[in-house]
Amino acid sequence: MGKEKVGLVALVLIVSSWAVSSAPSSPSFRGDLSRGKASLTFGSASSSLVLNRVGSSVVLPLDGNVHPIGSYNATVYVGQPPKPYFLDPDTGSDLTWLQCDVPGAHCTPTPHPRYPPSPDIVDCSDPICASLHSGDYRCDHPEQCDYEVEYADGGSSLGALVKDVVSFRSYSSSRVLSARVALGCGYDQKPSPYNVPFLDGVLGLGKGRSSIVSQLSSRGLVANVLGHCLSTRGGGFLFFGDDLYDSSRISWTPMSRDYPKHYSPETAELLFAGKPTGQKNLLLVFDSASTYTYFSSEAYRALSLRVTNELEKLSGKPFTEIRDPELPLCWKGRQSFKNIREVRKYFKPFALTFNSGKRTKTQFEVPPESYLIISKMGNVCMGVLNGTQEKLGDTNVIGDISMQDKMVIYDNANHCLGWASEDCSQLPKSRAFAA
Repeated sequence: MGKEKVGLVALVLIVSSWAVSSAPSSPSFRGDLSRGKASLTFGSASSSLVLNRVGSSVVLPLDGNVHPIGSYNATVYVGQPPKPYFLDPDTGSDLTWLQCDVPGAHCTPTPHPRYPPSPDIVDCSDPICASLHSGDYRCDHPEQCDYEVEYADGGSSLGALVKDVVSFRSYSSSRVLSARVALGCGYDQKPSPYNVPFLDGVLGLGKGRSSIVSQLSSRGLVANVLGHCLSTRGGGFLFFGDDLYDSSRISWTPMSRDYPKHYSPETAELLFAGKPTGQKNLLLVFDSASTYTYFSSEAYRALSLRVTNELEKLSGKPFTEIRDPELPLCWKGRQSFKNIREVRKYFKPFALTFNSGKRTKTQFEVPPESYLIISKMGNVCMGVLNGTQEKLGDTNVIGDISMQDKMVIYDNANHCLGWASEDCSQLPKSRAFAA
């Protein structure tokens, strides 16, 4: 995807598995997907992941940033021989898919040649296929598993599932780790109407059976844990496994049992500058493929009003509210700003607190540099948006901007979410990284 600069990126691939449905009648691609023969092994790897079963993790460096690019991407190697693809890491959806090189495909521009599909096609009766569809789904083509994913930003992917080898580099050694997994061959892509950078596909990191981590952990190869660390300087890393952090130094909160399909903690209360805003029982989703954070209308108004009121109290009135094409709520200074460090002292943090059944509440604090951006015009803008206007209802989404310089951990094995402040510009060097 050409690293095209973006302004307002509304819900980049957000909470995507909400809209997964069985694909409509589509042409059978068995003939196209089966052309050519490929070896089922990669180097010395078999059809399962090659790594130590205890104390092993996979670390993938990330490129990109919240602004001006508007997204992060991981380089994932797929196929035999392995070829690189830039994928959007998405904790809001399950299925990993690549734009596919088949006759008649309708795709968007990609940074690499489109994926030549494996001939190993997933059939409609496969349990992974069933996990992508709700209720009793019909197999229009029993010999292959069709899928359709629709995203809240207006983008979508239609295709069929295949099995192919994905390759990673081990965190604990220089060995190449390979696994054969199910992924989507996307032959009909609808781009987002927003100026979202084009990528080769999506890396599905959700809780469902088809996600990469779920497929690896179901074989006992890695712990069912993933996490990411996004740097305010750009870049960061993504990891699978549980040996990169000291659990006792992480702030943990249980995942909601009422919202099992997404990374949703128990309901939260919104604080600003350490004080209650009156906004309680907020339903939250953590979504790594959403650029910005989204609050429902009442919570958004409560936060934006308090931020504005704090600025109005400043002596000398150094900020003036202004219209900016990039984001809805922005302020200009006496001269253009170049970075957040120039303005962060004028803004207060907000926080979300979770009642996890303990005497002390778990708190997710968001400092100014994790909810503000400097626009191309040199204004400071709030990167928290009104999610109700984006048809999210009462759901509040914690996006990349508010997860910067935090190690965020999704522990599916123990059904909890965790975080700790970190310098995410450096790859982890030891298990005590979160010390």
